[in-house]
Amino acid sequence: MAKYKSTIKSMAFLYLELKKASGLYLQGLKADEIKKKALEENIFLLDTENRIKEIASTVLKRIEVLDEFLLRKLTNGNLETSKQIALYAILKTDRLFFEFMQEVYREKYLLGDYIITDRDFNTFFQRKSEQSEQVASWKDYTLYKLKQVYKRILLQAGFVKKNKKNIRITRPLMEEDVVEHLKSKGDQIYLQAMLGEI
Repeated sequence: MAKYKSTIKSMAFLYLELKKASGLYLQGLKADEIKKKALEENIFLLDTENRIKEIASTVLKRIEVLDEFLLRKLTNGNLETSKQIALYAILKTDRLFFEFMQEVYREKYLLGDYIITDRDFNTFFQRKSEQSEQVASWKDYTLYKLKQVYKRILLQAGFVKKNKKNIRITRPLMEEDVVEHLKSKGDQIYLQAMLGEI
């Protein structure tokens, strides 16, 4: 089982970066060549070398979990599908975010309670800190930042809309060929996290 990590708080959705790197990957560039290009040409338009390395590393980890079909959909598909695949890549590489989607987003959707409140986030993180010494060791500020980043990811991916102080679930429509592809890979659990019941 993958360890919990809080690095997503400084990485967020990275949709444009992921799409750009995915396009280069499809052109035949290897991971180390993409990293080199990021450093030499600043293709992600970042300020510091350290930030370029961090972003490139995170984006390449996300690309690793995508096969050619998904990379093509991410790079050349419509905006909604492309963003759904970017979210799927995060689910595959960040255990805590995946568990949030399973235990909060999906549960709320199935119960027909489409509003996610700060209290829902707090309850989720409290439960995780009771289950994991690692999460329990994190400072309140880390949990606060994670909450903000989770909201931003879901907003940018089109899975929620702002609703006063809360967010409202807007279950996305996913292309049938993407749904079937993920099922054929045995990834129903990620589909469930994103779409509720599958």
